[in-house]
Amino acid sequence: MERRPSLLDEYFVRATGARNPKVCFISTGAGDPEEWLAKYYKAFSKLGCRPSHLAFFRKPRRGSIPLTRIERGLLAQDAIYVGGGNTRSMLAVWREWGLDRILRKAWNAGVLLGGMSAGAICWFKYGATDSVLGPGRSSALSCLDFLPGSCSPHFDGEPRRRGDFRNLISSGKLPSGIGIDDGVAVLYQNRQIAEVVSSRTGATAYRIARASGTVVVAPLQATRLHSKPNRRLQATRMKPRAPEPGR
Repeated sequence: MERRPSLLDEYFVRATGARNPKVCFISTGAGDPEEWLAKYYKAFSKLGCRPSHLAFFRKPRRGSIPLTRIERGLLAQDAIYVGGGNTRSMLAVWREWGLDRILRKAWNAGVLLGGMSAGAICWFKYGATDSVLGPGRSSALSCLDFLPGSCSPHFDGEPRRRGDFRNLISSGKLPSGIGIDDGVAVLYQNRQIAEVVSSRTGATAYRIARASGTVVVAPLQATRLHSKPNRRLQATRMKPRAPEPGR
């Protein structure tokens, strides 16, 4: 979600495949700031969807999903959008409330999952996060394991992100993964990359992998979004998929 209705937000809403989709915003990583909630409602109300939110640090208000009925509320959504913030703290709160289990159930039920920054890396097995070392320095973090490998956001937006991610993979602290430039969305389907789109010229996502004792960075082809996006962030998006046995 950007500061105003954006091409990536439009892409996310279109990816639900629903008319007037129900979209829930979760901003746990930033402590559910009121300004973020207001910005979300303003932006997504203009995109033809029915917005709601889940907040653990705010009193109930119009549009909020009751904390006594989290599972029921999220399973009724077409999409769930997660904001940025402190990924480690966000995941700790989610696990305390059982939200990690509920999100997996929503995913298996066909709800589109996505987000930016912390809301992008949380879906992977591991993420490169600045939650521990502070702004600009990344360390490894165990995440939800909905998607394989690792992920680093802000790949071109913060000077040390690219180098830190490469070093974490080179040292074995993180498995091979994907780096995502600001203004780029990666759509996953059946746990595989289906599409990369960008709202910025020259911005894309990259596969980063260990190979023959070195780390290889391979850019992915990105489709440039324009004022009228294709039908078919920094963010990841996961399309509905069939449940996997035992998941």
